[in-house]
Amino acid sequence: ILLTRFPFWNCFSQLMLYAERAEARRKPDIPVPYLYFDMGVAVLCASFMSFGVKRRWFALGAAFQLAVSTYAAYAGGYVHYANWLKVRMYSRTIAIIGGFLILASGAGEMYRQKPRSRSLQSTGQVFLGIYLICVAYSLQHSKEDQLAYLNHILGGELTLQLLFIIYGVLALSFLSGYYVSTAAQVLAIVLPPVILFI
Repeated sequence: ILLTRFPFWNCFSQLMLYAERAEARRKPDIPVPYLYFDMGVAVLCASFMSFGVKRRWFALGAAFQLAVSTYAAYAGGYVHYANWLKVRMYSRTIAIIGGFLILASGAGEMYRQKPRSRSLQSTGQVFLGIYLICVAYSLQHSKEDQLAYLNHILGGELTLQLLFIIYGVLALSFLSGYYVSTAAQVLAIVLPPVILFI
């Protein structure tokens, strides 16, 4: 599962970003002593999730770690990004936390020994719905996001409005709990190219 390896990639990309900032004498988003502890916890959770050892517990730990580190970065006062970029960053973080909560519920287990936790699964689905609402909102109100889509997709404004409708319908599906399996399959097709190319 790609989600279990996400903390590795997140730590690697953070180290690259902070190394670039160090050359410009800018501080990282999280103060340095806490940053190393945060990355250590992320790597620990990712390692145990990847090997399938207590995957539910460590998925829950990874969700908590990501929530705490995002709040610490926000409260630290060193996050100086444009508003559209903050919306994109924080909404994706909410989506990843939602994914970890769904994983912690027992979804995706080959040989399930315990029943699935419906409360964790529904909470994770709500987080994914919030993410999709943020993406749909950005498509309508962020000029930077609109330009990024219009420069990289065929069909121009018509395709942009079609994607807005798709994101809105998927968000309603995740928030309401109806047709979640179909919505997840559509999202698995639409989201990877959007994240990679836009």
